[in-house]
Amino acid sequence: MTKKMPIVTKPESEHELESRVLALAGQTLSQLADKIHWPIPENLKHDKGWVGQLLEVHLGASAGNLSEPDFQNIGIELKTIPLTAKHKAKETTYVCAVPLLNNIGLSWEDCCVYHKLSRVLWLPVEAEATIPLGKRRIGRGFIWSPSTEEMDLLKTDWEEFMELISLGQVETITAHLGEYLQIRPKAANASVVTTGIGLNGMRKQTLPRGFYLRTSFTNHILESFFKN
Repeated sequence: MTKKMPIVTKPESEHELESRVLALAGQTLSQLADKIHWPIPENLKHDKGWVGQLLEVHLGASAGNLSEPDFQNIGIELKTIPLTAKHKAKETTYVCAVPLLNNIGLSWEDCCVYHKLSRVLWLPVEAEATIPLGKRRIGRGFIWSPSTEEMDLLKTDWEEFMELISLGQVETITAHLGEYLQIRPKAANASVVTTGIGLNGMRKQTLPRGFYLRTSFTNHILESFFKN
């Protein structure tokens, strides 16, 4: 069975988006999939982006794979948070691809990380392995922006990463670097390569990389919201 792609108009305001998010709270993935006649995969091993795509369709996200926020007209990015049984983030959150070329002079305010994280709709989803995929429920979503302190720390991480990349030291970057952000390979397998800059300043083949938010950061966001 192929996916049916219903036409859901994009939300015209933050208030309209919040109303749609409220309507999703408590529903199961099976209920949402049935409404648009989507098949439910047996697991997410080969369909890792299925949950996010399902929610994008129901909420009217329009950006697709572009580097802009998912809800382009109102400047809001959608990020799901898979939750453990203890209501903690189960995994890191992918932000966007790392620019390995043509990044000289790129400023924080012009980068993809800044635009993706300036205004975010966080949507918690049950992800405990003991719960069948279709029975996992959507939690209470909320719209968030980084505080001045959080934005400064994200900026510091980003600038340190970009300095290493521009100096041809991308291979020295490990998942241990960065307080809020980290960089990890982002490819289906080791045979997928892209072009970066080597130590000698010449172009070289390397693995694509992605920016990710650490679980400690997303857990901090969750705790700050739900205690209010």
